[in-house]
Amino acid sequence: METAQEVVTPGGEEKFNPVKSVYEWTETLIWCFVFVVILFTFIVRVVGVTGPSMENTLIKEERLITFNYFTPQYGDIVAITQPINLKVPLVKRVIATEGQSVDINFDKGEVYVDGKLLTEKYIKNRTTVKGDVDYPITVPKGCVFVMGDNRDVSLDSRYKEVGMIDTRYIFGKVIFRILPVNRFGTLQ
Repeated sequence: METAQEVVTPGGEEKFNPVKSVYEWTETLIWCFVFVVILFTFIVRVVGVTGPSMENTLIKEERLITFNYFTPQYGDIVAITQPINLKVPLVKRVIATEGQSVDINFDKGEVYVDGKLLTEKYIKNRTTVKGDVDYPITVPKGCVFVMGDNRDVSLDSRYKEVGMIDTRYIFGKVIFRILPVNRFGTLQ
């Protein structure tokens, strides 16, 4: 009975086989492609900023990485897929989560959650634009109250058109800015 033998050069080294090499590279590339597809389908996604509502934290046309698996908490920046049949995601900041009460003093521009004044160092301007929602308001189960950092121009939970955001419509938590390169990095 004969056994298969490897092709060995006189120095004891295996001979280069171009077909085997191409096969190995192709297999590696296919596995890399599958990994990237799974990663960007189920774990992280790329989203763009489309307007000025998150200035100065985020600027129009920046590209962001979102992480899909998280529990929304106060201060998280999130991408929202479908509050009002938008073709592009909204990017907003979570102000309150389910069961919390939100009240806004528009004369002073102050936001209160559960009776406590929020210290909002990230906002561009104070909250003086009311919208069409009555306060105080309690966030329903399975929802969050979101606002943009640029409160004068943000379409957010202060408006019935957007309202409270069902957490099922949160595309992901923004964790990283990838473009422009000069602003590359993590977000707070």
